[in-house]
Parts: sequence; C-alpha cells; structure tokens
Amino acid sequence: MKTLRNLLLTLLLAFGSGMAGAQEVVTRDAMTHFFDANTGDLRAELADAKAAGKKGILLMYEQEGCPACIYMKQNVLNRSDVQALYKKHFVNFTIDLVGAIPLKDFRGRDITEKALATEAKVRATPTFAFHDLSGTEVVRITGAVRDVNEFKLLAEFVVSGAYRTRSFAEYLKLPRKPAS
Repeated sequence: MKTLRNLLLTLLLAFGSGMAGAQEVVTRDAMTHFFDANTGDLRAELADAKAAGKKGILLMYEQEGCPACIYMKQNVLNRSDVQALYKKHFVNFTIDLVGAIPLKDFRGRDITEKALATEAKVRATPTFAFHDLSGTEVVRITGAVRDVNEFKLLAEFVVSGAYRTRSFAEYLKLPRKPAS
C-alpha cells in the first residue's frame, strides 16, 4: 500500500509541476536523509558548517502532530533532489517547539529546545529559520511552502544572498528561465 501511495504521489507531483514526462522522483525518509544528527551544540555545529564550506544552519521548528510539518516531511523534505540541495549548502536540524532536550545555543549557553524556540519567538510550526555562519538568523519562513520548487527556490534565495535586498515573496515573483 505504501508503494502504491508513493507512486501516486510521484505522479501527482510530476503532473502538478507540468512535468508529465519528467524523470522518476526518488523519495527517502526525511528524518534520516534531510536532517543531520544533532549533537546538541549549535555553536560547534556552526564551526563544523563553516569548515565544510556550508552557508549556514537551517532549523526547522516543529511539534508532534503538526499537519504542515508532516506534509513537509512526506512531500518535500523526503525528495532526494531537495535533500541533496540542502545538504550541499546547510546543516539541517529539527527543534521541538515544546521539547525538553538540552542544547547549547549559538552563543554556547545551556538551553532547552523549548527555551530556544521561545527565545526565537517561534509561535507556529513549521518554522524554517536559516542562520548564517555567525549564528545570526537571516531568513525565517513560517508554515509549509507551496511545493518542492518553492522550497528549492527558498534555498537559492538564502544561498545567493538575495534576502539582503528583498523578501522571499518578492523573490518568488522574479522572472525565471524555464527548466530545460
């Protein structure tokens, strides 16, 4: 049944994107292949990201039972093309909005996931918060994105530095060359 569901999802995504003849979409578990193992020390993770030539860290604030979080994990973050793009440029972690797991924040302070979310003023899930290599939040998107292409454009928006001059909504309206 799960294989049939994945096949139907693949067909819907291909059809919905206007790519009826596109190559097969490969999906893999988001928790295993999109997100990195969290050591609990975000400052050390920043140093590792910098050493690896990444652009920064992406924190996905989530909570159990969040329908939009589930949608993102099952329909966007599970795609191998999305995973490869984000792994190339970012270290990606989940943060439980109400979690009691202890962390060290970007300044090296002891904190819990819940306290980090509260301090960051996260009020809804999912919230995608991109942090540069100094630990400064540079882009925040609250809620599920519309589709895979929009999530890929979000990565491009951050990596290119376009966030310095315009909002993501403005960036989405820019003309783009059709994919070949």
